[in-house]
Amino acid sequence: MLTSTSAAVVRATLPVVRDHAEEITGAFYPRMFAAHPDLLNLFNRGNQATGRQRQALAAAVVGYAAHLLGDDPVPWEPIAHRIAHKHASLGITPAQYPIVGRHLMAAVAEVLGDAVTPEVAQAWDEVYWLFACELVAREARLYHAAGIDDPGQVWRSWEVVERTVETDDVVSLTLTPSDGGAAGEFVPGQYVSVAVDLGGGAGRQIRQYSLSGAPGQPTWQITVKRVRGSAGSPDGVVSTYLHERVAEGDRLRLSPPFGDVSSVGGDGPLLLISAGIGVTPAMSALQDLARRDPGRDVVLVHADRTGTAHPLRRHLPALSRALPRLRLDLWYEHGDADIATGARVNSGRVDPERIPLPEGADVHLCGPLPFMNHVRAGLLRRGVPGDRIAYEVFGPELLTA
Repeated sequence: MLTSTSAAVVRATLPVVRDHAEEITGAFYPRMFAAHPDLLNLFNRGNQATGRQRQALAAAVVGYAAHLLGDDPVPWEPIAHRIAHKHASLGITPAQYPIVGRHLMAAVAEVLGDAVTPEVAQAWDEVYWLFACELVAREARLYHAAGIDDPGQVWRSWEVVERTVETDDVVSLTLTPSDGGAAGEFVPGQYVSVAVDLGGGAGRQIRQYSLSGAPGQPTWQITVKRVRGSAGSPDGVVSTYLHERVAEGDRLRLSPPFGDVSSVGGDGPLLLISAGIGVTPAMSALQDLARRDPGRDVVLVHADRTGTAHPLRRHLPALSRALPRLRLDLWYEHGDADIATGARVNSGRVDPERIPLPEGADVHLCGPLPFMNHVRAGLLRRGVPGDRIAYEVFGPELLTA
């Protein structure tokens, strides 16, 4: 908890910090990268270019300060848990937190100028270190659970044993550990980080991808959509690398599985709702249930531009046979034919009022943020409790519905 003196200062200055938060984080990143260029390898350069990363950091710091003051209606626990999982998947170390703190506080002073008195600086430094210590503790527990003694050694070498083109812009990579050891377990809905050396002096970049195959197998699978730049955003450097430069026999470095969201829910009915490449954790869940709980009541609602753009659609006929109580509700903006036994194919975009809703179902959402906000709001209106709706966000944003 904040000391009473610092709490009073933070409460008085929070509106000003909130109003200038993105300006502060916008000054922070160039300052830190100039002093520590090696840290560029940890951060998504696409999110840096579009400003999404500085927006996310600003929201996190301001949100944590409001949480400490008891003024934030948004529960902090799931946000902190999600940040810790993301950090663990990147191999963030405790030694990096002082670097961030030093340059963040310097950015506060740069932007706010004379308003940052010694009392103000001390109070916000206290906010930062409470935040940092909470994350360090959470990440330490995650590393311990993953069997990692040194966060700097989070990476393991994997060999690509199969490369499958799913659609024009989606490819699946099947991987096995290069050391000959066991692949290890994961929970459907979890993701791994993939670190690639771009070559040509471009350094390293890391991205997270859901595991799209079934757990308990000797191999893992990731399914990668090629990100093409639009509206001023650059092409995805890692997805482009994986599409253009990775072949069978090549090796990649992967983190252990992380992520706090399970796509299989509990033991009752399950409603999986996805859009685009967000179908990957749903497909992992279906393959898992086909092996260990084929009698489960499951509904898959998936949205895409067309059937031919629908990743992993080729697996649906076999999954329909393996899961006799699976209902498929497919939404294609431009319509398409039914290729899966019993599938209902709808034209247009998903209407939350028309989503089949089994009583007492656990819900898992994955897709673009506007899609998830729209669908989650509709489910809440229909009476689905918020704590029964799990979701995964892969950018720096958080769900706002």
